[in-house]
Amino acid sequence: MTPEELKHLIATAFSDGHVEVTGDGRHFSAVVVSEAFAGKNMISQHRMVYAALGDRFDTEAVHALSLKTYTPEQWQALQG
Repeated sequence: MTPEELKHLIATAFSDGHVEVTGDGRHFSAVVVSEAFAGKNMISQHRMVYAALGDRFDTEAVHALSLKTYTPEQWQALQG
């Protein structure tokens, strides 16, 4: 799987937000910004992203994912 393919999967599930993905084909890092994360703790937010990826961890299409999730307000605050 390429970073672009992974980004597409996540962006499809969180079409209201912003998605950045980097990686080497098995190990990835992603930043996901979505209003859907509002009022949810980090574990719940991450589970939402994992759900968007379906069985890709089970099939080892994705071996590892370092994930950062933010609401739009949190993301805006980080941007300065």
